[in-house]
Amino acid sequence: MDEADVRDRLRAVEDPELGDDIVSLGLVNAVEVDGDTARISLALGAPYSPAETDIGHRIREVLAEDGLEADLTAKVPTDRDPDEEVLPGVKNIIAVASGKGGVGKSTVAVNLAAGLSKLGARVGLFDADIYGPNVPRMVAAEEAPQATQDQTIVPPEKYGMKLMSMAFLVGDDDPVIWRGPMVHQLLTQLVEDVEWGSLDYLILDLPPGTGDTQLSILQTLPLTGAVIVTTPQNVALDDANKGLRMFGKHDTNVLGIVENMSTFRCPDCGNRHDIFGAGGGREFAASNDLPFLGALPLDPAVREGGDGGKPIVLEDDDETADAFRVMTENIADMVGVVQRRTVSER
Repeated sequence: MDEADVRDRLRAVEDPELGDDIVSLGLVNAVEVDGDTARISLALGAPYSPAETDIGHRIREVLAEDGLEADLTAKVPTDRDPDEEVLPGVKNIIAVASGKGGVGKSTVAVNLAAGLSKLGARVGLFDADIYGPNVPRMVAAEEAPQATQDQTIVPPEKYGMKLMSMAFLVGDDDPVIWRGPMVHQLLTQLVEDVEWGSLDYLILDLPPGTGDTQLSILQTLPLTGAVIVTTPQNVALDDANKGLRMFGKHDTNVLGIVENMSTFRCPDCGNRHDIFGAGGGREFAASNDLPFLGALPLDPAVREGGDGGKPIVLEDDDETADAFRVMTENIADMVGVVQRRTVSER
């Protein structure tokens, strides 16, 4: 078999989200046949995404029917000049946002990053909440960043994640009282001067609202997409809608909606209680034609994990941890959809 034969066989592999085969969509970068091995470069951009893993399994199955072993690699082509890349070693930048405080946005960001790391991805977690940074506490990160002779910052690591936060740079009780231009300058430095290295995902925990920090991030970083966190009640949904409109005005992909504190299961009686209402996040996603990424229960174990420095997603055989794992996989899948759609539309 030669390259043309392999490409013809690959037309049997469908992308379930984009509704066509991977060859027609332009997702096959290159094919090289060496004896019984087909080396294939694919335009897949979401490492450890279950959906993209399934595409890889399907390719292997199709080629195995002809006695070929598939050696797969993945790289998303880009038209950008490498010298102009802000973070050239980072494949995907995901912002976790909310329109208001108190909806568990940091909890979602920390568990998303930890969940991706647990899948095997190379992950960075950037606490962009300048005024109220709390990510280091939520992962029990006690090691401080180190400075190099070149005045760059080496971030500490915890649970396989590289970490950066304003909390590393100020005292525990020191308030941060800065104006917009100072915030922009600090964010730029914390992002560009940090030695992030090669990452599959950089997760940004944005502060609540639609202020200077969010605008600085949108103007500085090439976001793959944003995740909007809300609780089911209308007050939170009203503010989530403002966040959604902010990303829309800056042409940023919204990967979907996460509904936090969706229900509470009483540990004594086993009954479920909708303390903040029911289904608001799912309805909000549907009304805006966005994916619903998951419903996360109101569980004291989530708070205990945050205060104790071990994200709940890292627990095994736990119903709440499973909900966070499903959310993580759904977000990774949506990152893949965004990347593959971008390639197919070129």
